[in-house]
Order: sequence, then structure tokens, then C-alpha cells
Amino acid sequence: MMAMDRKKASEFDQELLDLYDEYVHGHIERRGFLRRAVKFAAVGMTAEALLANLSPNYAWAQQVEGDDPRITTAYIDYKSPKGAGDMRGYLVRPTDAESDLPAVLVVHENRGLNPYIEDVTRRLGAEGFLAFAPDALTPLGGYPGNDDEGRKLQRERDGEEMNEDFIAAAELLKAHAASNGKVGVVGFCFGGGMANTLAVRIPDVIVAASPFYGRQAAAEDVPKIKAALLIHYAENDTRINEGAAAYEAALQEAGVEYEAHVYEGVNHGFHNDTTPRYDEHAARLAWKRTIEFFNEHLR
Repeated sequence: MMAMDRKKASEFDQELLDLYDEYVHGHIERRGFLRRAVKFAAVGMTAEALLANLSPNYAWAQQVEGDDPRITTAYIDYKSPKGAGDMRGYLVRPTDAESDLPAVLVVHENRGLNPYIEDVTRRLGAEGFLAFAPDALTPLGGYPGNDDEGRKLQRERDGEEMNEDFIAAAELLKAHAASNGKVGVVGFCFGGGMANTLAVRIPDVIVAASPFYGRQAAAEDVPKIKAALLIHYAENDTRINEGAAAYEAALQEAGVEYEAHVYEGVNHGFHNDTTPRYDEHAARLAWKRTIEFFNEHLR
């Protein structure tokens, strides 16, 4: 495929960006997106071309190379006895320390362990964390190399089984020989929802959780949370934001330590630097806050 220039969200109609959000989250099929996107196609531009321009270009997701001397990387297998059984993920650690490392679980979007999430995991390793990113698609052969197929495969997984797979991964980090026993979790989209879920499900493991534009935990489950939360929302993300007020009210009532930030004028997925929805200013600010948050709570 011909490489495309990086475009910005401002170059697309907001209605089209919202339509794309519906597509990537499985609310409409590809054919439905293309049919409805036709009205946004300019002269010489097809709906297919619009979709290609909005879709990830993983050549852009290389902030930290795999052979960066600051980090050591490996794909490792692990057991999820209450989940899928045999799982696999991407483990990154700083090269200058072998023990007593703060640990962070990285949870991908709704499409498996793609290159963007691997790069995020390397970014954490370069900041001095023991970082681990499981691939929820392991039982189905792993991330297939493209997001469309990845989304289809992830929809085939049982939700509770995936919960258990990420619980097992967090427990692996807590017990890992290089870990200091303090585990945080950061997740994006599906992974943001999983970060909230893990804070509820394993409160004695998760010390700090930083969900990016993820579904909130149910209000009745909030009192179970012991972790500190750093929550990131995109102003234009009405689908996720509709649950924000109720979640914050429940967190306040339960006395949970949290901060919530809404990044102005940006869209769901603003941290993902492989699509036009990426916003450099918001992404850098949110990531700076996240690193500071983990340094405060995990070291």
C-alpha cells in the first residue's frame, strides 16, 4: 500500500470522525461506513480512500525502537487458568535495572496487540518501568497484522474469559522477580474499560489505574476500588463521556482517590499516534501526567 501523509482530525468533518468511531467499535459494518461516508468524499476522493486515510498507519508508531539500548524486550507465554489457559504478551524492562521495578500492565484496544500498543509498552520500559502488554487474541492466533481482522477476532472472545486473562497478567507482574510488587494499569479504549474493571476486580493487586477514554465501572462496584485513578477523556467523545458524571459521583461518594481530565477539542483515540485522531499536544500532556502518576504511586 502506498504510504499516506499524516493528516489531522481538523481536516475531516466531525460527523465523519464520529462515523469512523462507530465503525471501529463495531456499531456499523464496513459497508455501512462506506455508504454513509460517500457524502464526505471530495472530488477525486472515494469513500474507500477516506477510510484508508482515517485508518492506522503503524509506520508512525515508533517513538521507541525495539532495539533501543535503554530497554530489553521479549514475547513471553503465561498461564491464565481461569481464562483462556495459555496466553502470550510483550514484556519490556529497562536494561539498567534487574529488580525492584515498578510494574505497569498495558491493555490494548479492541483489536489485539498491535504495533502502537507495543510501542507504548516500550515507552514505559524506557521510563524505568517493567511493562507487560498481553495479547487477548492469543487463543485465536494472536494479532493478525491488521486491525479490521483483529476487531473481528476480538469480538469472538468471551468477555469474562478476557477479564481473567488480564487478571492473570496483572498477577504475573505483581509476582515477577524484577517487580517491586506494585502494579499499575494503563489502557486505551477497550483497554481503558479494562483498567477500570481491574481496579474493581483485583483491588489488592492494582495500586494505580490510568484509563484512556474507557468505559466506566458500574457505580455499585466503585466502593471495591482501592487504587488511585487518573482518568483521561476526549471532549468530542460523547459515547464514552456520557458515563463520566455518574462515575465521578460514585468515586467521590466512595472516597476513591482520583483525577479526571477532559482534553479540549480532541477525539476518542487522541493518544494513538497512528491515525488522524491523534492530537500531539493532548497526547503528550496526558502521557506526561500518566508517567508522573505512576512514578508517584508505584515507586
